[in-house]
Amino acid sequence: MNEVIQSLFHRKSVRVFTGESIPEADVQMILEAAAQAPTAGNQQLYTILRITDPEKKHALSISCDHQPFIEKADLVLVFLADCRKWFRAYIEAGAEPRAPGAGDLLLASEDALIAAQNAVTAAASLGIGSCYIGDIMENIETQREILELPKYVFPAAMVVFGYPTDQQKNREKPKRFDLRYIVQENGYRDLNGEEFRQMFADRAADPGFDAWVKAFCERKYNSDFSREMQRSVRLYLDDFE
Repeated sequence: MNEVIQSLFHRKSVRVFTGESIPEADVQMILEAAAQAPTAGNQQLYTILRITDPEKKHALSISCDHQPFIEKADLVLVFLADCRKWFRAYIEAGAEPRAPGAGDLLLASEDALIAAQNAVTAAASLGIGSCYIGDIMENIETQREILELPKYVFPAAMVVFGYPTDQQKNREKPKRFDLRYIVQENGYRDLNGEEFRQMFADRAADPGFDAWVKAFCERKYNSDFSREMQRSVRLYLDDFE
């Protein structure tokens, strides 16, 4: 197993930081690594917001499900799926572009998320921890105000970075599902009941599959924050044809 693959296997989310500052040279390297990510048609359909304003960091820590560690992170990056930049460039050049649609948004979101993962991987290679914040997709009215987001720009992901504490370094990484439940060949197939029970065996040993999955459904999938995310994303989609 080479160093890159080892890094991918060992990397885990970090939510407690030492407070040590990340050297600016390393920040720039993380950003450069993000920009080197695969991208549709070499368009780089994203904009990366680096949040340095303490008031904005605090506001994001509140708007993203009240998570104080966000404002304690030394580096906060928001990866925007940006369907506006090229659209305006087309207009500037005298072209007659159609309005951005849902397909453009999905393509831009892919670009933004691939760039984000490049940043996360680069940071890990430098000993810098990170954590994705999916809550950036919630509370659309507040996020748009904090980040000054215009039409055709969607906050696909936020990632916070910092040096992990010893406790975070030594914390066991949550086990992933076995590949037999993740990888299929040539076409999609629904898992059956027994396969689901085997898939969740490690996670649901106590109190058992039914009780564990029902509780997880209520805690995550049916939660208020999950419903809020659906509302906000729907409003973002209203911008697109």
